[in-house]
Amino acid sequence: ADPELEAIRQRRIQEMMAQRGIGNPQSAEQQQAQEEQKREAEEKRQLLMSQILSSQARERLARIALVKPEKARGVEDFLLSRFRTGHISEKVSEERLIALLEQINEQTKKQTKVT
Repeated sequence: ADPELEAIRQRRIQEMMAQRGIGNPQSAEQQQAQEEQKREAEEKRQLLMSQILSSQARERLARIALVKPEKARGVEDFLLSRFRTGHISEKVSEERLIALLEQINEQTKKQTKVT
């Protein structure tokens, strides 16, 4: 057997095992650490959202997230960026959230027009 071919085979086996999380104990630890970081980041995000949105607005956004998670995430990102830059000084009411959603819908309609 060709030693170069064997080396390629071994590398490929290691890559496949790493993708499946087999063989490399460090990768399992790294994966667990990454999941923990994601969980902590999501907790911080939700804490900030509870400071930004009124309870009714949070409920509405949660209902939207059930149907259109990417849209809800985009709205959250927008609100968080506005909050961090100081553009939001009081809790966003449900009415204000609805107005924001309507603006976003208008913008997406304009972007998706086919000419």
